[in-house]
Amino acid sequence: MSLDVGSRLRQLRMARNLSQRELAKRAGVTNSTISLIESNSANPSVGALKRILDGLPIGLAEFFAFEPEKTRQAFYAAEDLVEIGKGPISYRQVGDNLFGRSLQILKECYQPGADTGKVPLVHDGEEGGIVLSGRLEVTVENERRILGPGDAYYFESRRPHRFRCVGPVPCEVISACTPPSF
Repeated sequence: MSLDVGSRLRQLRMARNLSQRELAKRAGVTNSTISLIESNSANPSVGALKRILDGLPIGLAEFFAFEPEKTRQAFYAAEDLVEIGKGPISYRQVGDNLFGRSLQILKECYQPGADTGKVPLVHDGEEGGIVLSGRLEVTVENERRILGPGDAYYFESRRPHRFRCVGPVPCEVISACTPPSF
């Protein structure tokens, strides 16, 4: 996992209403140095980064602890959904990065006979879903139901559970889980 030094520096500089030129002057580096770092075209040495941060002023520890705010996308086209599954179950997630988010929304597609496994799933949180098409067998602890289009489930995820597509056609489900479990 790489650290986006450029975005951090840009957000901190802009939060202090400094131009690249003004920060460069304060830090004793060239304007192009700040530009190259902010565009992630150059990685500064620790010494150079410390000089630049002194111009803000901010310490190295505070700089690396800072989490830049990311633009939160609100709308997603069908082709924007991110495939996070492999094999006979497709999990297409709304949003590519759930860091800092508390809800995960998936469009799931189970091929005929696809199963989440013989070992039940158990994790923190809650989850729910609505079957759009096909038939889905949902087992929660010792209770098992076959759900069809329009049927839904909602339970605490600490209860052992599993999912299986029954019938000759794929099963599509829209589900949500909090907190994100994938």
